[in-house]
Amino acid sequence: NKIILDGSIVEEKSSMKLTYEEKRRRVQEFRPIDDTFFEVFANNVDVCQEILRVILQDSNMEVSSVSVQVNYKNMIGRSVRLDALCTLGDGSVCNIEVQRADHDDHLRRARYHAACLTAGITDPGERFKEVPTLYIVYITEFDFLQQNRTIYHIDRMIRETDTVVDDGQHEIFVNTKVNDGSEIAELMQCFMQKDVINSKFPIFSNRVQYLKNDEGGLSVMCEVMEKYAKEYVEKEKDDDIRAALKKGIEIETICEVLRVTRGRVERVRKDMMIHN
Repeated sequence: NKIILDGSIVEEKSSMKLTYEEKRRRVQEFRPIDDTFFEVFANNVDVCQEILRVILQDSNMEVSSVSVQVNYKNMIGRSVRLDALCTLGDGSVCNIEVQRADHDDHLRRARYHAACLTAGITDPGERFKEVPTLYIVYITEFDFLQQNRTIYHIDRMIRETDTVVDDGQHEIFVNTKVNDGSEIAELMQCFMQKDVINSKFPIFSNRVQYLKNDEGGLSVMCEVMEKYAKEYVEKEKDDDIRAALKKGIEIETICEVLRVTRGRVERVRKDMMIHN
């Protein structure tokens, strides 16, 4: 069986051995904005630093650490998985998200990510003035705000006086759709290219070349592709369980037909009760 991820075909069987050329051929189709590629691409301090220096327009900004695909569990509501979580040199935190699908409320999505992240990085009993400054950098393939701009900064304001209020949270929305000729727009175009060679963004370019042409980079990419394939299969199975439960099918029948354990069905049912 095969699964399509970001336009690339991936085998379900993780044990399948791929030749160097097969790995290379599959990885060539990815772009930096594709989730599968971005997970590995952004797992590099220097890459994230170069991206953020351009978007935040701060050539001296430093990134001290980065973690990709960070899960923040919420025992009451829905949890979130963050694409790239960066800690900056001044102690601020920045979440870089890439979003290709345009079927959600992106402003509320960014708001929810910010809320979960703020709760996750704040210690119990900590004074509110100690809550770290947070940046949400949200990169999309479309201009969902439809103001024909490459970048949008959304601030809190006092409506009566048009005064910007700094509460330590900064939301920056950037898109690849609108090319205004700026350095930021040029960087965004790099996110859409399968092969990136741009002297203005040498670290970005070298990272793409490494992951697409070096045997070590290709090996890492192949592992991530297989991981996403497995996750996709598991998600599909849970969706089948959820659909069967909604139809009122008995748990024993679900277990037999879908070849899953009773514990798994119970877990899906519990999750449905929490989110309904």
